[in-house]
Amino acid sequence: MPNDDITPSRQQYLEIKRDYPNTILFFRLGDFYETFDEDAEITARELDIVLTSRPIGKGVRVPLAGIPYHAVENYLARLIEKGYHVAICEQVGDTPVKGLFPRKVVRVVTPGTVIEPGLLPGDSNNYLASVIQDEKTASVSYADITTGEFAVTELPLEALRAELTRLHPAEILIPDNQKLNDGFQGHFTSYPAWKFEPGKCEETLLTHFKSSTLEGFGIKGHNLSIRSAGVILQYLKETQPDSLTLLASLRSYSINEFMTLDASTRRNLELDETLRGERKGSLLGTLDHTVTPMGKRLMHQWISQPLLNVDRIKRRQEGVQHFFDNGMKRAEIRSALKPLADLERLVNRVMAGQAQPRDLVAMRDTLSRLPRIIEIAGDGTFLPRLTSANEELALLQSAIDDDPPSTLQNTGIIRAGYSQELDSVIDASKHARDWIANLESVEREKTGIKTLKVGYNKVFGYYIEISRGAADKAPENYIRKQTLVNAERFITPEMKEYETLVLNAEERIREIELRLFKEVCAVLSKSAFSLLKTARALAELDVLSALAETAALGGYTRPEVHEGSGLDIREGRHPVVEQSLRGERYIPNDVVFEKGEIVRVITGPNMSGKSTYLRQTALIVLMAQIGSFVPAESASIGLVDRIFTRIGAQDEIHAGQSTFMVEMIEAANILHHATSRSLLILDEIGRGTSTYDGLSIAWGMIEYIHNHPQLRAKTLFATHYHELTQLAELLPGVRNYNVAVSEADGKVVFLHKIIPGGADRSYGIHVAQLAGLPAPVIQRANEIMVELEKTSGRAVKIDPHAAQQALLFPESSPLLDELKAVDVNSLSPIEALNKLFEWQKKYTNK
Repeated sequence: MPNDDITPSRQQYLEIKRDYPNTILFFRLGDFYETFDEDAEITARELDIVLTSRPIGKGVRVPLAGIPYHAVENYLARLIEKGYHVAICEQVGDTPVKGLFPRKVVRVVTPGTVIEPGLLPGDSNNYLASVIQDEKTASVSYADITTGEFAVTELPLEALRAELTRLHPAEILIPDNQKLNDGFQGHFTSYPAWKFEPGKCEETLLTHFKSSTLEGFGIKGHNLSIRSAGVILQYLKETQPDSLTLLASLRSYSINEFMTLDASTRRNLELDETLRGERKGSLLGTLDHTVTPMGKRLMHQWISQPLLNVDRIKRRQEGVQHFFDNGMKRAEIRSALKPLADLERLVNRVMAGQAQPRDLVAMRDTLSRLPRIIEIAGDGTFLPRLTSANEELALLQSAIDDDPPSTLQNTGIIRAGYSQELDSVIDASKHARDWIANLESVEREKTGIKTLKVGYNKVFGYYIEISRGAADKAPENYIRKQTLVNAERFITPEMKEYETLVLNAEERIREIELRLFKEVCAVLSKSAFSLLKTARALAELDVLSALAETAALGGYTRPEVHEGSGLDIREGRHPVVEQSLRGERYIPNDVVFEKGEIVRVITGPNMSGKSTYLRQTALIVLMAQIGSFVPAESASIGLVDRIFTRIGAQDEIHAGQSTFMVEMIEAANILHHATSRSLLILDEIGRGTSTYDGLSIAWGMIEYIHNHPQLRAKTLFATHYHELTQLAELLPGVRNYNVAVSEADGKVVFLHKIIPGGADRSYGIHVAQLAGLPAPVIQRANEIMVELEKTSGRAVKIDPHAAQQALLFPESSPLLDELKAVDVNSLSPIEALNKLFEWQKKYTNK
């Protein structure tokens, strides 16, 4: 019911705000977006702007914070970055109803539904994701409304974090009765659980795609996929309804199509950002020589999803080879691609009705360059197929002016000669404009009044102004309109007729141009999917030529990727470290797993190059499977299904987990999920606990990896525990390697070369000396080391027979049988202790 105590605009605001309770409402009033009440307090605080107040009737005032409409993008960006949702409420129509313009929310801006170019990352996608899960399985769907990408998958719960890490969505929709307990950090939006109901989601999908079945999308009968994908469409209908036209297809994919890379592996290998959060110094920062925004996004996707299909890998390699072999063609294609605008996002802005005149100019310029790019690329069967967009280009060339205004608020958008209707209005007004432009000189000559001027303002329109001293000389047909301190202002009937012609023409021109612009966009929208296909082909050309450029600059070679299990890398180098050396020579290393080799134990001190050696092996394998050339003299790589890494010690204190606990969780994840086709990179396992604990755990892990019939994965195991070198004598698949060291005149030089054999000693004290520890500390450490070696021997010796006799998978154990038979809940503390004492005596002879 209306409240008579408040103003009509306040009533209108409250009615609209009721539908957007958890959203900041930007309410358009004139040239400002106003926020009220709690929204105003949040806006003022977060944007650091002045909080004022506004009367709403009968002496009542409410908090108010406003921002200029022309600066809204900057303020929006800051609120969205902080995780807020913002509803944009605009005035609709030009005619007030009962003195009040109608208003409605035209869209809700959330982190995953941003379309403003200034708010979007140019080099990566802006994904809106949806997650639904049951006891064992989860479904993830995601959409980028700026590129039209829409996909869905189902995956085991333990793989959920890795997939979300790969996608890095800007916003994740989850049911309001569920939580993701996987430690993933992101912007979560709780969405009513009933909207995830299977029947509703299926109906939403069928209606959107105008289909009678979901079979063609590959998700028929997959309830979780239907629910997660259906929710994306429902959410967009509420927040960005215009964007729904962009999602013309749904791709169902399996994570088994790509190498799985969990969150810790992505972090440890620094795939798209360094441990400090910077792109420079990551693998992406090293490989990415792309020159277009579409190419940058695709490069990011390729690095995040190495392929598991040898034919697809070889097809990409052929494309890279094509540009690698022909430096002139590579330079030409990169030069031709560089000026291109972001065609993918331009097309989607056109389809969403958000395009501005200069967006079409950018599209026209990009389409005009296609024939040259097609000519340079040639007909290689391994290159993406490109077609020119002649009809769309012709339309843009004939319709849009060479230099249109930046927004639709001004005229001059449509090119002369495109519309007879528009040209006739412009011609008619031109005569009137010329008449008004010449009026001042004509009237001065006619009246002889030298102080006569013609002016214009919004209140009176055009007027003739004469100084007070000469006002009595005004002709009889001049009609006095305004008296100023020093002048009089007049109008004439003829001048008002021409003024009407000019002003009416302005409005008429604006209406016609806006209509014609929308018609051009509608025609372009019909070609949207062929234009998007062209944009994606351009992106692929960009990535292939960029990888060729990287290979040429870095001296990379084409690896052989095959279905076998071998790993043979000759003279391999770390792509990122090598680039950072700035002229110094990088010491290359081989990684050649001989027949029967499973685990390579690598010993040597810190700073000697062990970790770099481990990482470069993983990165070379990953690069090979995205289709890139690799930094090596040669490489033959059997397809790897997963790369696992346990490197470094990042405490997760926020999750209440110590360094050692994190290390053990990641190690457990590796042992549970690795296969015989996996590559394991393990660095300093067990160092987070006592020496004997750590050594025992490391020893046990190597035995498990080596002996488990379903595991036996290729493993690089770097360690400080020299005792582990004994395993090479016990297990046929273990080999020892160490970092070569040169000693002369008491000085130690690490040669960064990995050679066969175990290290004969540790150089930790030498590393401490290099780090600058005070001389007394170094001297005392050497003295203590000598004493320790005298009293305890240099290394712990493991009984090889005990290791050989231990059964890895005992079929039965009397102790285990007795333990299973005990009812723990019925035991008193003293009975439990007695039981333990009895077992210790019985089974350990103590």
